[in-house]
Amino acid sequence: MTTASHRRPLHAGPIVIYALLLIASVVYLTPVLVQLVTGLKSFQEVSLSRMWQLPKSLSFESFAKAWSGAYQGLTGLSVNFMNSVYLTVPATLISAALGSMNGYVLAKWKFRGANILFPMLLFGMFIPYQSILIPLVRVLQDMHLYGTRGGLIFVHIVYGIPITTLIFRNYYAAIPDELIEASKIDGAGILGIYALILFPLSLPGFVVVMIWQFTSIWNDFLFAVIITSKPSLQPITVALNNLAGSFSVEWNVQMAGALIAALPTLLVYIFLSRYFMSGLLAGSVKG
Repeated sequence: MTTASHRRPLHAGPIVIYALLLIASVVYLTPVLVQLVTGLKSFQEVSLSRMWQLPKSLSFESFAKAWSGAYQGLTGLSVNFMNSVYLTVPATLISAALGSMNGYVLAKWKFRGANILFPMLLFGMFIPYQSILIPLVRVLQDMHLYGTRGGLIFVHIVYGIPITTLIFRNYYAAIPDELIEASKIDGAGILGIYALILFPLSLPGFVVVMIWQFTSIWNDFLFAVIITSKPSLQPITVALNNLAGSFSVEWNVQMAGALIAALPTLLVYIFLSRYFMSGLLAGSVKG
């Protein structure tokens, strides 16, 4: 028989940590629960006093209204959802590619002024968006891109370069220089080393960058509402703001629309979170 003296002692540390994590999860997931419960209710059931009560019967009418806009003569989210897809996918891919090449050059091809260029490039991460709206609009007007989806894509690519460059630069700094030197001896040039050696090794870095960029671009509202004036070109975040009616607000439709707008980023983090963390830590050894 096992006596009490031979039993393993129970440490309180892990229990406290898991309890705090559980509490934090409940706090963060509570708004999502309220959104889901409210979105599944009919308009007659929506009230502050019954906010926590489950719906009497499951109804997806709110999601259908939010998607098609079949109430109060409003435009639904279906068109704007695809606008966000057409915006986010190319902006994410192009900014990730440019950041990868910038990070490669800054990490492995030292040149005069690199130590000045890199901090200046990172300075773009700390410029508040609100402070450059007027010159940004003027520049886009001169480029004939203001009010177009291409202009919004261009803005997100430019604003994504500093953070993508930083992530890739730190990632490539952890790759041994001996690998680059061996490639040079074999006759590979700057583009050949990137295409044949570093690009295949940087897939975890691309996962991190694309998840980061996808989330920030999809959730953007300020640039979207300023640059795209036509409702037919606006992304889903702007359309969600316009989903509220002029006379009354159907909160169940609003909550359903918010869930639809947040669904892509939620799915990205649910299914790719482990790749995000592993890729983020992969470049933290050096640099």
